[in-house]
Amino acid sequence: MTKTPVELMIFDLDGTLIESKWDIAQSVNFTLVALGLPERPIEEIFGFVGDGVKRLLRLAVGEGNQARFEEALKIFRAYYLEHCLDRTNFYPGIEPMLQHFAGTNKAIATNKSIEYTRVILNGLGPHHFRHMVGGDNGFGLKPEPGMLLHIMEQAGASKERTILVGDSTNDINGGHNAGIRVCAVGYGMGNRAKMEACQPDWFIEKPEQLMELFI
Repeated sequence: MTKTPVELMIFDLDGTLIESKWDIAQSVNFTLVALGLPERPIEEIFGFVGDGVKRLLRLAVGEGNQARFEEALKIFRAYYLEHCLDRTNFYPGIEPMLQHFAGTNKAIATNKSIEYTRVILNGLGPHHFRHMVGGDNGFGLKPEPGMLLHIMEQAGASKERTILVGDSTNDINGGHNAGIRVCAVGYGMGNRAKMEACQPDWFIEKPEQLMELFI
């Protein structure tokens, strides 16, 4: 197999690099209980993840409780910052893959708040990423292309030699909206059928396969 040369690898975070859904779900249910609202099934919360914390909490509190959204946001933020590393870790195979690409410029583009992103990546260390953009950095949320275009500009990388690795339709559509190729991952939180319908350029089942695809 001929490997594709890349000069910039942009990674989604939740469901792509890190298994974080348990800490997110626990923090959401803690928030709901604190507000006197019923907890939600864990699997339902997993389905809310991917469009940033504000949408996550709006869905969690429910249509009839939107007036309490700001309160929910404060409770969630305080709790999640304390507990975002309780069970969160890199997926198996991520760290050797990142080491393999030590000489390649790497970045994070996540709809997650940059505050949580920094705490998690600093806690997991060592630092592999030269650029990090979160959903609250002012470049819009994927599938909008803004954060991806900003990272490429900062890195001085061409679209032809940039790839995005992600686990959701937001990633695939965002990458294509930015004019770059996308590698979808099958081990994260994304819906496989929906991802395949978005026609990613590659589809892998484990992180180590990136080493077989790119140089």
